[in-house]
Amino acid sequence: MDISWEQNSSIHTQIVFKKVERTINSKIGKSIREAGLTTPQFSVLDVLYTKGEMRVCDLITKILATSGNMTVILKNMERDGLIYRHKDSKDKRAFVLGLTEDGKKLFEQILPKHRQEIENVYGILSKEERQTLISILKKFKNLD
Repeated sequence: MDISWEQNSSIHTQIVFKKVERTINSKIGKSIREAGLTTPQFSVLDVLYTKGEMRVCDLITKILATSGNMTVILKNMERDGLIYRHKDSKDKRAFVLGLTEDGKKLFEQILPKHRQEIENVYGILSKEERQTLISILKKFKNLD
């Protein structure tokens, strides 16, 4: 079995991608962690802040999380007073989630710092390079 790989091969591309992903993740999210949140919790705040109330199943789809993990995340966020939950008036089996005032305030407090972290990371790229990167990354959306 040949396990060697060449520079610029698919394997090399994956290794570079994972290293870059690790570096980016270490630079983005400090403000979230300092606020005592996890990245998935911040994602919940973000989606509910920008989209408003929504059913749990729709939220899970928006943030690309698993339902098992999301149950714990939402339970903890509700316990901490960041979100509220009530039965869906159209489907009594489903729940609708929304942000409490504390959840809104926390999101608004974190967002400027979080945006600056993102800008600091991607600011090394020109506008054209960012457009090219986005275009390349979008090619992976249809791999199913």
